[in-house]
Amino acid sequence: MKEIKGAILIISGPSGCGKSTLLKEIYKNIPNYYFSISTTTRDIRGEEEDGIDYHFVTIEEFEKNIEAGNFLEYARVHNNYYGTMLEPITKALNDGKLVVFDIDVQGHKILREKLGNLITSVFITTPTLKILEQRLVARDTDTKEIIEKRVESAKSEICEFLDYDYLIINDNIHKATKEILSIASIARAKTKLFDKNSIVKEWLNS
Repeated sequence: MKEIKGAILIISGPSGCGKSTLLKEIYKNIPNYYFSISTTTRDIRGEEEDGIDYHFVTIEEFEKNIEAGNFLEYARVHNNYYGTMLEPITKALNDGKLVVFDIDVQGHKILREKLGNLITSVFITTPTLKILEQRLVARDTDTKEIIEKRVESAKSEICEFLDYDYLIINDNIHKATKEILSIASIARAKTKLFDKNSIVKEWLNS
């Protein structure tokens, strides 16, 4: 009776909270998903690859796509643009896939307004700000100035967690993994994804 439909899972949280590790667990364990690769104007870091981690473009290219209405959502963060192209998301949803987003709180608000019924959202954070700062320093990928900016952003981001459906405090990776997989598995079962008339009609006539 219940046809699997496209749905959206949004993962947000401050840099250093462990999102990347938990997203890898979703990819290994959840079938028929599509990861939304963001487009950005920031520089490539470390071992990142264009088309895998992000679509890296110039500011001019990004702004042309804004003018053409090609973004589902976009924002300017730390002097760089980040955005989600509309076309691949529409296709993945039409194909019945679980579309996974790793976006910030600004992007979450925009998508909530546009596609609220399709969305299940999770905010991930560390137990404390001090632990977050320690993780950012330990991974040794950013300058001191950038780490300070990320810490300041985290202070405002944590205040937005009630806008999300779920909160994961990532103090134990095994526990956090179980929680994120449970949420991802159930995202397609939200009642708002289904058409009431067709479900009731099929139930009555089968």
